[in-house]
Amino acid sequence: MAVPKKRTSKTKRNMRRSHHGAVRLHLSKCAKCKQAVPPHQTCANCGTYKGKEVVDVLAKLEKKERKQKEKELREQQEAAEVTPEQQAPAADTPVEKMPDSLK
Repeated sequence: MAVPKKRTSKTKRNMRRSHHGAVRLHLSKCAKCKQAVPPHQTCANCGTYKGKEVVDVLAKLEKKERKQKEKELREQQEAAEVTPEQQAPAADTPVEKMPDSLK
């Protein structure tokens, strides 16, 4: 059995392990459902790639799961259709002034 002649120093050990670090995933958002998706891959949630439906996700599901998925997709589309103007009040609405005693 081979036996090392010298003890490996901390520096040599750490230099060898320098490439073993964990890599953070680079994720982008799906254009249709806004889910996190790895780049250059179809969205697992809605089955789209570059804005086109590539995979029919609903066809792979059972009846109960399909109804739930359809409901989720409808809710996401309705949420996407809501414009920012509808969510927040307009900037030109009058704001009550604070009384001078509170300033």
